[in-house]
Amino acid sequence: MRALSRGWHRVPGLVLACALVACGGETEPSCGPSSSRVVEVLDGDTVVLEGGERVRYLLADTPERTGAGGECFGPEAHAFNRGLVEGRQVTLTYGEACEDRFGRLLAYVSVGGREVNTLLVERGHACVLHVPPAGSLRRAEFEALEAQARLARRGIWGACAPVPCQR
Repeated sequence: MRALSRGWHRVPGLVLACALVACGGETEPSCGPSSSRVVEVLDGDTVVLEGGERVRYLLADTPERTGAGGECFGPEAHAFNRGLVEGRQVTLTYGEACEDRFGRLLAYVSVGGREVNTLLVERGHACVLHVPPAGSLRRAEFEALEAQARLARRGIWGACAPVPCQR
């Protein structure tokens, strides 16, 4: 036992993490609320929560709806997102990074047990946008959904030439 305890003074964070797990505590820091009501849908991939937090959907990039006439399929992506989440209670799950360079929370957003991020990509309302490290663990999953939407010519893949979110 003496040999085992010798190294523990060097890893206080590990001891704390083990204690938290043993007590049922959360070891990952939360970036923001785990659930909230959406009070405004800004576009196809960004919402405002009742606490004032702006949330950008991880791994989903929809065409812009504003500007000179907006981009192809921007109004449709906004309407789709709005129909799913506006005024509704949503659940938020955070990835590898808490915020983007604009200070928006980065999250996977679910409503009624359905994840909005994946719905946007699989229905062709969004392209995959991966800005490391955010979304790295699920990137391949989202790229497969995009490939299926592209082959089926869903949404932007059948309506837009060029596809606005392809960079």
